[in-house]
Amino acid sequence: MFLVTGATGGLGRRVVRSLRDQGQSVRAFVRLNSQYSELESRGAEIFIGDLLREKDLEKACREVQFIISTHGSDESEGGTALEIDYRANIELIDQAKASEVQHFVFVSVLGADRGYEDAPVFKAKRAVELYLQGSGLNYTILRPSGFASNLLPLAEQFRQTGIYLMVGDPKIRTSIVSTDDLARIAIACPTTPAARNQVFAVGGPEVLERGEIVQMFGRIFNREPIFLNLPLLAVDGVRTAVGLFNPDLKDALGTFRTLLSNEFYCTPAEIETLESVFDLQMEPLESYLRRNFGL
Repeated sequence: MFLVTGATGGLGRRVVRSLRDQGQSVRAFVRLNSQYSELESRGAEIFIGDLLREKDLEKACREVQFIISTHGSDESEGGTALEIDYRANIELIDQAKASEVQHFVFVSVLGADRGYEDAPVFKAKRAVELYLQGSGLNYTILRPSGFASNLLPLAEQFRQTGIYLMVGDPKIRTSIVSTDDLARIAIACPTTPAARNQVFAVGGPEVLERGEIVQMFGRIFNREPIFLNLPLLAVDGVRTAVGLFNPDLKDALGTFRTLLSNEFYCTPAEIETLESVFDLQMEPLESYLRRNFGL
């Protein structure tokens, strides 16, 4: 039995789908107000609970052999990085030990080990990595770059309007990973000996400048982009303003600013390692987008 947290998120939903496609037993940890009917229709066992309640985590871990932690903080749901990214994962690791879980897969973030002091999510993920590594559990830590699925709403907006809004330097490099590839890697970790007690950077097979994504949208949808480029000072101004009445949101914007102002990409050697260990070929971003739009 696999337990998947964050099961209705962009990655978690794909993890559950892939596991069910393989005929695996899956327990999907979801919130009461989340959209989980698709997961239920695919045969996943639905566990409705709160990641911040110890009793819910204890129940969710019963009779589970493998855990894939994909959840993350979302200010719109009232969860902070300290609560969701850190505390919920620490408690989940403790419950995994108590339940004698065989393998724990933790989805972290590329750059978690760089010491970004103004990015709560990065700090929380790094602290969880260290705790997991010292827990005695068998583990795999995945550090993905940006999810390709996060670009789908932007791509749809571009298809309708031709407008692409970017904040920050368009020359900053990234290697956005196919969310489907990341899901395949996550579910393969428990049965891949070379993945045991390892940390992997996970990205797409190409390093792109952020500005190249705009041109990619233009090719895919055959229209000339209307490119709007705002400076990072715009984020700084918003942070200063919201910090006067919402410190948690100001902290969250610190993570957002870190993502916008730094490069997150995998080296060719890191991609070669991924493809060798997990026996797959990483999908280029343009292929992912065309496939998801049926083009």
